[in-house]
Amino acid sequence: MWYKMLPSFDTKIHPDEVDGHAKAVEMNQLWSNIRKRGVFTSWIKQNLRKKECCFYVEDESKGVCECGYPRIHHTEDAFKPDEFVGETWDRHKHIREVPTDAYGDISFGGLGQKIGKYVRVSTDTSTDDLYQLMTDHWKLRPPNLLISVTGGAQNFYMRSRLKEMFRRGLIKVAQTTGAWILTGGTHTGVMKHVGKAVRDYALSSSGAEDQIVAIGVATWGIVLNRQALANPEGCFPAHYSLDEKSQGRLSCLDVNHSHFLLVDDGTHGRYGVEIALRSKLEKHISQQPLGNGESSLKIPVVCVVLDGGPGTLDTIYNAMLNGTPCVILEGSGRLADVIAHVAERPVSQVTLALIRQLMMRFFGQEYERFKELQLIEWTKKIQDILRTPQLLTVFRIDEEGQSDVDVAILRALLKASKSSDSLGRENWEQQLELAVAWNRVDIAESEIFTEESQWKSSDLHQAMLSALVGHKPDFVKLLLENGVCLREFLGEDTLSELYGHLQPGCLFQRRLAKRMKGEKGRRGRTDSPGCRRVSLHHVSDEVCHFLGSFTEPIYPPAAARPRIEMPEDDVSVMFPPKGPMELQKIPSTRMERGTEGAWDPGTHLFLWAILQNRKDLAEVAWEQCRDGMCAALAASKILKKLAQEEDDEGDEEDRMRELADHYEKQAIGVFSECYSQDEPRAQKLLIRISPSWGRTTCLRMALEADNKSFVAHAGVQGLLTQIWCGDLAVDNPQWTVLLCMLFIPLIYTGLLTFRRDEEIQRETQRKEKIETIEKSLVASQTRDYMEQTDLQPLNCSSRLVSFFSSPQVKFYWNIVAYFGFLWLFAFVLMMDFQTKPSWKEYLLYVWLASLVCEEIRQLFDDPDGFGFRRKSKMYISDLWNILDVLSILLFLIGLCCRLTTVVFYAGKVILCIDFIVFCLRLMAIFTISKTLGPKIIIVRRMMMDMFFFMFLLSIWVVAYGVAKQGILIHNEKRLNWIIRGAVYEPYLIIFGNVPTNIDNVEFDMRTCSVNGTDPLKPKCPVLNADHTPAFPEWLTIILLCVYLLFANILLLNLLIAIFNYTFQEVQDNTDSIWKFQRYELIKEYHSRPAPPPPFILLSHLYLFIKRLVLQDELQQVEEEEILSWEAFMKENHLAGSRRDWKQSMECRIQDTAEKVGVMVELLEGEQDREGVALAKRMAHLEEQVSQSTKALQWIMDALKSQGYQSKEEAPLLSSPGKATERDRAVSKKEAATKTTEYHVNARHLQYPNSTVKRFPVPEEKVPWEVEFTNYSPRFVETEKAGGSDINLDKFRNPEGRTGMQGKGALRQLGPNQVLDPVLTRWRDDGKSALEFLAVWDKKEGIWAIPGGAVHSEEVLPERLERILGRKLHEQIKAKLAGQAEVNKVYKGYVDDYRNTDNAWVETTAFNIHLDRRGLLMADLNRMTENSQDSEERVQWQEVSSRMLASVYQREVLHKVAELHGRRF
Repeated sequence: MWYKMLPSFDTKIHPDEVDGHAKAVEMNQLWSNIRKRGVFTSWIKQNLRKKECCFYVEDESKGVCECGYPRIHHTEDAFKPDEFVGETWDRHKHIREVPTDAYGDISFGGLGQKIGKYVRVSTDTSTDDLYQLMTDHWKLRPPNLLISVTGGAQNFYMRSRLKEMFRRGLIKVAQTTGAWILTGGTHTGVMKHVGKAVRDYALSSSGAEDQIVAIGVATWGIVLNRQALANPEGCFPAHYSLDEKSQGRLSCLDVNHSHFLLVDDGTHGRYGVEIALRSKLEKHISQQPLGNGESSLKIPVVCVVLDGGPGTLDTIYNAMLNGTPCVILEGSGRLADVIAHVAERPVSQVTLALIRQLMMRFFGQEYERFKELQLIEWTKKIQDILRTPQLLTVFRIDEEGQSDVDVAILRALLKASKSSDSLGRENWEQQLELAVAWNRVDIAESEIFTEESQWKSSDLHQAMLSALVGHKPDFVKLLLENGVCLREFLGEDTLSELYGHLQPGCLFQRRLAKRMKGEKGRRGRTDSPGCRRVSLHHVSDEVCHFLGSFTEPIYPPAAARPRIEMPEDDVSVMFPPKGPMELQKIPSTRMERGTEGAWDPGTHLFLWAILQNRKDLAEVAWEQCRDGMCAALAASKILKKLAQEEDDEGDEEDRMRELADHYEKQAIGVFSECYSQDEPRAQKLLIRISPSWGRTTCLRMALEADNKSFVAHAGVQGLLTQIWCGDLAVDNPQWTVLLCMLFIPLIYTGLLTFRRDEEIQRETQRKEKIETIEKSLVASQTRDYMEQTDLQPLNCSSRLVSFFSSPQVKFYWNIVAYFGFLWLFAFVLMMDFQTKPSWKEYLLYVWLASLVCEEIRQLFDDPDGFGFRRKSKMYISDLWNILDVLSILLFLIGLCCRLTTVVFYAGKVILCIDFIVFCLRLMAIFTISKTLGPKIIIVRRMMMDMFFFMFLLSIWVVAYGVAKQGILIHNEKRLNWIIRGAVYEPYLIIFGNVPTNIDNVEFDMRTCSVNGTDPLKPKCPVLNADHTPAFPEWLTIILLCVYLLFANILLLNLLIAIFNYTFQEVQDNTDSIWKFQRYELIKEYHSRPAPPPPFILLSHLYLFIKRLVLQDELQQVEEEEILSWEAFMKENHLAGSRRDWKQSMECRIQDTAEKVGVMVELLEGEQDREGVALAKRMAHLEEQVSQSTKALQWIMDALKSQGYQSKEEAPLLSSPGKATERDRAVSKKEAATKTTEYHVNARHLQYPNSTVKRFPVPEEKVPWEVEFTNYSPRFVETEKAGGSDINLDKFRNPEGRTGMQGKGALRQLGPNQVLDPVLTRWRDDGKSALEFLAVWDKKEGIWAIPGGAVHSEEVLPERLERILGRKLHEQIKAKLAGQAEVNKVYKGYVDDYRNTDNAWVETTAFNIHLDRRGLLMADLNRMTENSQDSEERVQWQEVSSRMLASVYQREVLHKVAELHGRRF
């Protein structure tokens, strides 16, 4: 069975229980799914309904019920309902709602096994429930955009290029913006095109997260094979088959949609049932907040139209009434082409004749079925559509400079938002928020960040925050390029908010939440609902965990931030006091804080991105860091720690490690750039303390991050070499150093060169060079710094101290001392090991005591601030320290045994073994060698391989040994001989020592003891009566041969192969590994006291007497200079990286592919444009031929009328036809038509506050003078006077027809007078703004002038008195009577929605300007304050075009502004 191959674990599971364990896991998952489905099913039954017929009335002609369903689809109650006896069937009355019986998953089968969601709902279903279903139960993310695709429901032809552009653009806009696509859901017409676009994207996309959400809203009664979807308990899944051939009048669902809402009105075969619910759903979605709900924006909706008929026109018309922008694809056919051809014409030119002509052209034979009244209504709707050009966008494939469909869709939305009521800067900010939500940088660059737009940093902060939280690096980069100042944007509050929006589920977010929850639990506090801010000191604690305890908190606790102090124990102990300052900076990271580092927002933003493993965001933020090299190394350390602790092993861990390697390479690139320009300054970057990263250094960070490649860099190794040499020059040959160690006076002869001498020479050259160039600010500062730090040559005592404090010299002295120790140890063991120790042995004890003291110093000396716990772990993790501890422990054990007479000899044996360990420790001296150092690493790896190989070998050794021992020897009792026979002898066989006791020929009785009585001889094998071995000789020989075959040939050659593989694998990296480990040796000998053992005891005694604190940080001027220089070098590195990428083969191939794609598109577009141009020329030619025919016919008619006759009959000319005659008549009328603008609101099809619709009145039919024979307006009854009807002909609207007769919603026939008093004031004494008294119209949601209807004798409207009160009303009336401060602004007709043919509104608007310091003004101010809680709220508003007001009142306010000399 397969389970027998499983490895064994400490927690053992019986083999029979393995299947049971797997089944238990499966059962738990199954029960979890069942519970979820139970909750879903319960919610569906409670909230969603279907409709069914409850009264069966058979249609005799069809043999089915009036609802369209046959008899079997009705319940028994529907056949003899007592309550409906004698009634005729009515779908509003005889259809009822019951719980839905069709929901769950739908499987379409075929390639890929597409699985979708579906539900059957009633036409009266609440849109709140539908939205909750999609977001909560179907787990759809709320969209950033809703694309409603509408058009032809039947299959139609579309040019291949337009089809390709539509599919590509639709998917691109949906994929980039996170949009939902809403269609009719069936496998016909435009829905089929959308489905194929989704299918093509699904085949090319591998990730489930990137799948497009395509929601089909279809009518349940027209779906073919819908019976497969019905199940009262739901289907998981329901298997649906696509059958286009047998669908007839019904339609199949499109297999490429992901979700379906099947709308049911209880009827069968009736199309268009879903339109009303779909419209309500779109409106509901458009009212939902965009994104996470913190923005004031709502989800935008756009309507995309292809082809289409009269129903599509109604959809477009209603969409524009709701403010939804529409994109029309020209060339898709029928209605889309009709609208596209008139889109750029003025409304006055879009006549009934033109629409009739276009309908005939694009609808073909279908035009014959249209009625004249329908054409009139469609013309009116098209004219109304053209009156909102901001909501209409036409995509023309043959237009020069035309972008893809996705750009056209997004531009349409931005164009619509530009025309919204929020004008100016607020409008631009809303457009930017939309572009950020869609993550479309191209739209923002072309439409928002234009030359005329000027942005301040503060205007872009909200967009920047949204881009960061939404992880949109391209937008972050764009905003930074267009004026966002990180220092202004990223304060502590903003940073806390960013940490409150970490990527859900990431490791850092889980750890941070756990830490905050634990602290709040200890304090007994809970967060208020919706609180997303995080305390930065919690972040700092977690960052310290990932960076390492050697760093200080990046964000100290809030209470501690203002305080600048140093703990008493925050010291670093070093000896000797005079040594190279470089290494003093390397471990000493917890130094005295003089001032806190400047706030670097780029660093904090980079850290925020790295903690979430956001590569692209981190790359943008890293470019903004001042301390780029240290930031890259810190990122490498954090990411490696995150990958190590990541629970879910897989792609995330691999991405973290890949990103860690990337930033190590970035750090190497920056350092290489710096090192190539200025080596000393670059090395200073390695050892400077970084305040932004826990006051550590780049070198320490690289070592902690295990960045071997960085440490192996020539510049880093050069620094380590300088530290290794100390104050000695690097160029000194080793033989000169050794010679000076033997003859110390030679250090004064110039044989050795010191670094101070080289620095003096280099400083002199730099001064001479600076003096020859122009003195800039930086140069002068540098010169002043150098003058303040002039170097002096070393004196005699300084040379002596510098020589002996060099780590290199210390190392050589310690090697000599260690050889002396081994020589003395060997001499005592072999020649002077007496019962009573001699003086030589006592010297050995003292020598060992000095070694013990040094190891204790290394363990407790903590200049890096690691703490004893971590320091001890680091100490034990070093192999050489383990050998040191082992050798010291063995020596102490041997010493204890040696001082007693009982185990005296055992003590010597232990000391001899200890000598071996001390000799192995001698290999550590080779680590400094460039030749032998890497070989030691290989040996260590091979030892690990051999250790694991011994497990494999021991299996064969023990197997053969036990079998041989059992066959040869009977009941051996002696343990030592059992081990020799079962283990030792088989092990020797591998090396050629073949045993003689397995072969009768070589068997000798003298070599064994018969009964095992001789302790020095093994027990003899089982013997026969003649004292010959009784074991089967053939078997023992075969076992030996098999054992030698596997052990000697197979396993030993396997070991050689393993060693060879290890050597090849490690050989390439040994150099970098050796360079990395070399640092620890250099650090050890730098901090090691100068005297070698045993004289080192004097140094240890000195450390107890004096502790030394070392402080060395860069001055502020030098710090700023070196950071600026590093930033400049980083820019050079990034520029070089981009240049190398552009020159790489991969980039060239990518650019070539893009250029080829562009050329192909241009060629295809050129072909299409040529075809369109040819068609236009042909149409123009046909028109010219027709006109020539008409002219010739006219000439012939004229000649005949004059009596001229021809000998031959005139040739027959093509008849212009009825349409041409009609067009000619219409053209005459059009020539005479004036371009007067007529009232628009008064012709709105839907009369306000009523279900009555106006008769459609096209633009050219508005004047009473124009004949309109089909005009049949709706009539609203008027009041009767004296028992006779009022003659409506006496009251005619002066502006023309409106499509409705009677008085409508107005008070009387004829003019209805309205007074609009505009009360104005200056905002302040400086006249900064003109304000007017406005009242809030709650119903319309706009500010209005406090006017109203008046009778002929009234001076002010009653509404003004109701709003202001009687007292203020009388005061204003008195001012009006004075006429001193009253200016008439406008008097005349008002284009009001309530106007009819016989009743209309006329207004008189006048301005009363008030003194700010008058009594009336004081009373008005008190009134406005008291009216804030009333239904009609009154407030002073600025006279500006930005305010919300009705159209005619906006014109009145415009005139008022001109009256006072103000710009509107």
